[in-house]
Amino acid sequence: MGFKAFRVEKTDTGYSRSVIERQESDLPEGELLIEVKYSSLNFKDGLSATGNPGVTRNFPHTPGIDAAGVVIQSSSADFLPGDEVIAIGFDLGMGTSGGFAERVSIPAAWAVKRPAGLTLHSSMIIGTAGFTAAECVLKLERSGMTPASGPILVTGATGGVGSVAVKLLAQLGFDVTAVTGKEEKTDWLKSLGASNVISREQAAVGADKPMLPETWGGVVDTVGGDILFNGVKSLKYGCSLAACGLVAAPTFGASVLPFILRHVNLLGIDSVQLPIEQKTEIWELLATDWSMDLSDLEEVLTLDTLSNAIDRILAGQMVGRGVLHL
Repeated sequence: MGFKAFRVEKTDTGYSRSVIERQESDLPEGELLIEVKYSSLNFKDGLSATGNPGVTRNFPHTPGIDAAGVVIQSSSADFLPGDEVIAIGFDLGMGTSGGFAERVSIPAAWAVKRPAGLTLHSSMIIGTAGFTAAECVLKLERSGMTPASGPILVTGATGGVGSVAVKLLAQLGFDVTAVTGKEEKTDWLKSLGASNVISREQAAVGADKPMLPETWGGVVDTVGGDILFNGVKSLKYGCSLAACGLVAAPTFGASVLPFILRHVNLLGIDSVQLPIEQKTEIWELLATDWSMDLSDLEEVLTLDTLSNAIDRILAGQMVGRGVLHL
């Protein structure tokens, strides 16, 4: 059976993008054949679509690290045709044909049954970006962060991870300070629940110093670079920073002083290879106690508008969550 797919091909001059017709027989062997209803656009998808070898090495390729849809065929006892499922991470959209298509074929171990408190649509407004935000908050809470810890800093706050983190933290009763390079989005960030908004330049002040004043009860960092370590240097005693991104830089200048003088923690966050049991736990949390109305974050995308959105997310011009409607 034929289906539409977004396709990236390597050319003599770079990489081209188009919407093509594919056949189910073209897909890799998998235990689940899924009719994709929704996907979402993440920064990693932009890297895949432009040939970044750290994400995708083999072309032609269909990106899309997220997919939500209905099982058409199953050789797994854990899933039946008609089950609604969510798949994020693992090799989906990286080395394996991804969610920017009306069909995906994947191992059953990559899929989670849709929790009752979510729809397929709402799960993809969350997507990998929102899931990562929730993973950051959960790990910070398990490291001791509470509303009494003090204000929480969220960097890259207008992006997919940052915007969901701002909304979730505010909903959980935290005092949130958002960092953005988009001054015109100050009121929008405050509408999500940020009590304070500072500029990227303000967050970068003091990068040459070994320590900064104790300010934050926790940090969700989506950008990396010196802003990440400024967050570490300005944590209150015993508090933690969750690091999940590198859009500013993958490296930073560091000192051991904050760790040995203030007993702080730098927590790594990975949503790709996170065991499926832990992914299921976080999806259940997002469907129940951490349920959010994220409709105000959504930008509706189609296969025809996807290429333009990829250019915008790579240029830092996307705000909120781009959701692909299939």
